[in-house]
Amino acid sequence: MNRRRIDFLKQDFRQGFPAACGLEAEEVGEGSFVSRLWLGRDHVQQDGFVHAGVMATMADHTAGYAAYTVVSEEMRILTVEFKINYFRPASGEAVVCRSSVISLGRRIIVAESEVFSVSRSLEARVAKALVTLMAVPAAQLKDEATGQAAE
Repeated sequence: MNRRRIDFLKQDFRQGFPAACGLEAEEVGEGSFVSRLWLGRDHVQQDGFVHAGVMATMADHTAGYAAYTVVSEEMRILTVEFKINYFRPASGEAVVCRSSVISLGRRIIVAESEVFSVSRSLEARVAKALVTLMAVPAAQLKDEATGQAAE
């Protein structure tokens, strides 16, 4: 994968809802993607732990970009299904997600994401997700509201 593609994926990762959550791309490799979220008050639930929905979003989105690294630039990635297991509450300064493609089909890609809480540079695995994704030609995607092809 060339530098231009890596830079594009890092930039593309951070838009829309994931950007509003504060997700940041850290590392991009062939079939892998790493993201980080610096934790703030908006990321926690009533007991002060990272909200499960924040970690689910991170696991899903990061897996999608791991899949995005193994398809051509004309393709887009859509989540078909995902399952996440939470092992312990997450807290600390940050949460890191490491995702990798574990099965690459012609249209269906399966990736796994591991989420770690980071406190004083120590990591603890807090969740793991299995994400099924579909590679779709960008030209086939339509905005239902406008009928226009996705860019």
